[in-house]
Order: sequence, then C-alpha cells, then structure tokens
Amino acid sequence: MTTTALRPTAPSAPRAASVGLVLGGILSQQVGAAVASMVFPLAGPLGVVALRLTISALVMLAVCRPSVRGYRRADWAVVVLFGVALAVMNMLFYQAIARIPLGAAVTLEVLGPLVLSVVTSRRASSWLWAGLALVGVALLGRGGFDGLDPVGTAFALGAGALWAAYIVCSARTGSRFPKADGLALAMAVSAVISLPLGLSGALFHPVTLALGAVVALLSSALPYTLELLSLRTLRQSTFAILMSLAPAVAALAGYAVLGQDLAWPDVAAIVLVVVAGIGAVRGSGR
Repeated sequence: MTTTALRPTAPSAPRAASVGLVLGGILSQQVGAAVASMVFPLAGPLGVVALRLTISALVMLAVCRPSVRGYRRADWAVVVLFGVALAVMNMLFYQAIARIPLGAAVTLEVLGPLVLSVVTSRRASSWLWAGLALVGVALLGRGGFDGLDPVGTAFALGAGALWAAYIVCSARTGSRFPKADGLALAMAVSAVISLPLGLSGALFHPVTLALGAVVALLSSALPYTLELLSLRTLRQSTFAILMSLAPAVAALAGYAVLGQDLAWPDVAAIVLVVVAGIGAVRGSGR
C-alpha cells in the first residue's frame, strides 16, 4: 500500500459546507428563541415546546414524506431514542429558562456537547479547544451565575446531557435513513410525547399559533435539518465544539433582535469561542 492511498480523499469543500450548515442552524435557533420569548406568556414553557415540536413534525412529515417500510427494528429504536431526546431536551431547557436567565441556561446547557467533544475525540488538541471554548462560555455567563435557582440550574444541566444524546442520535439516524426522513419521524415521536403535556386552550389562539409556527420553523425544523445534514460529513467531536458557539450567537441575537447590549467581557467571550470553533475545525481529521 502506498503513502498516497493512506491520505484522506475527501475534499475540504464538503466539510466547509457542513460547518456553514451548523452555524446557520445555530443562528436560526437563537433567533427562534428570541421569538419564543413572546409566546412564553401566552402558552407557558410546555405549551411552547408542544407548539414547536408538533408544528415542526407536521411540516417535516409533509415535506419529507418519509417511507415507513424497509427498516429494521434497530432502525426504529434509533428513531424513537432520537425523538425522546428531542422532546426531553426541549422540555428541560424551557423549564430552565423559566427559572434562570437565558444566557446562563444556554451556558450551562452547552457543557453537554463540550464534554462529548472531549470524550469522543482522539486528538489531544481537542482538550485545548474544548477548554478554550469552556473559558469563553463561562465568561459569557458570568453575570447570571450568582444566586441561580437550583432547580433551574438542574434543568439546564439536564438539557445539556440530552443535547449530547441528541448529537449521537442525530448522527446515527442520519446514517440509517435517507435525507431528512429519520429526523421527520423522530420529530413525530417528540410531538406525540410533548403535545399531551403542553396542550391547553391557549394553544389554539390565532396569535399563539402564528408565533408558534415561526418558533417551530426557526427553532426546530430548520436548525435540526441543517445539523442532521452536517453530521453526515463532520466528526461528532467537531460538531460538539462548534455547538459551543450557541451562547455567543445567542448574545448577538439578543443584541440584534431584543436590543440587549453587549459589554466588553461579552465580546471577549465571543472571540474565545469563535477561536475555539475555528481551531476545532482546522484541527479535525476527515
């Protein structure tokens, strides 16, 4: 076997495109979170989750029209686990932001993917980039950690653990189902789980439904699709560290959409996590 045969043959362009998909999904999700803040008083945390996942599932099923034949029991087990992870992750996160500030909740939640990035990576440099991203995440959430509600903190950490599970399930679903079919089926599972818990008369108000549709598109259907497609070519460790950009993007979305100011420490934190993300991508293998 020659040296040439040992070299990775995958071009860098697909990987760059996958990174763009991840960043686009993060941006969409955080803008959706800003819109969701307007729905919170109308439907409550579980109601918002039910709207997000149910509307997203209906859209995904209509667009993808996934086939339900030709799959093994193991394939369906992966889809069900993916759906459960989606539902529980969202429910825990919204319970968290009902009790603690959004920035602190996102900061705690992103610890799940950061831990996953270190556990799954075979490169020593992953510890450096994960550590740098963690410093930036901690700096970004510095203002919200004093006197945090312990229940809200536990919900956020639980959401982080489910976020790590979501990454693993998303990658496995993408390898077993064509296009976004597996995601559409998993969204249906998550809707079945969340709808009974969040169902109320307020969900059927026209304004609530309209805002819920926007939140569903921006926060679930679009970012989850982009992330699933990206995981076809990105390493899970690289994806996990890229997801540490979420608090930085959330801060930018808060500034652009909600008019929330950014202090210099916030800017420094954004720079740290951006550098960590770039380092993770440049240092990742095939």
